[in-house]
Amino acid sequence: MVLRRCEAALLAVLGVVGAGSRPVPLHAVEAPLELQWHQLVPPAPPKPPRSFLAGRGPVDLGKLGGPDDGTPAPPPLPEGRWMSAPVRQEAMPAPVVESLGGKRVHIGGYVVPLGFEATRVTDFLLVPFVGACIHVPPPPANQIIYVKIDQGFDVQGTFDPVWVTGTLKVTPAFTGLADAGYSLEAEKVEPRPGG
Repeated sequence: MVLRRCEAALLAVLGVVGAGSRPVPLHAVEAPLELQWHQLVPPAPPKPPRSFLAGRGPVDLGKLGGPDDGTPAPPPLPEGRWMSAPVRQEAMPAPVVESLGGKRVHIGGYVVPLGFEATRVTDFLLVPFVGACIHVPPPPANQIIYVKIDQGFDVQGTFDPVWVTGTLKVTPAFTGLADAGYSLEAEKVEPRPGG
């Protein structure tokens, strides 16, 4: 009998304490946005209509220039130095999709390692196709994501595709290899089966 009174008193106290406090909502981890590479490029603004006859008029062939216009040809580059010629910079950086900033995303691509210890990569460029930035010129900055993963991951092969999950930032990153229009703090990097 005394035990039942203690149980009732304890339940009453818990009821009063519980009634005065708000329930704490449980937050589930939000599923990442499945991102495709084309979604990183903003839609092009519509072009103004062009008149059919725009730019047409009399043409003075003498003012077009050419091999006989009196200007000297540029000097040839020394043998073996053609690859070290300065790269022409784009006038405007590639546009990015601002609304993607701060979103948790899941995107597939290929790894171009930047920082690593043995086979453990800690930061890299994620690119949409194999060989980008290594064997061919880099894609536009809005098609390159600079990825940082604190714990690192073991790379299986340079040409093996991966899935990356993390928070995307619309922050450019300038590396010696290529400029990235986006940055990503990775939670995990995992192999993408089937390529």
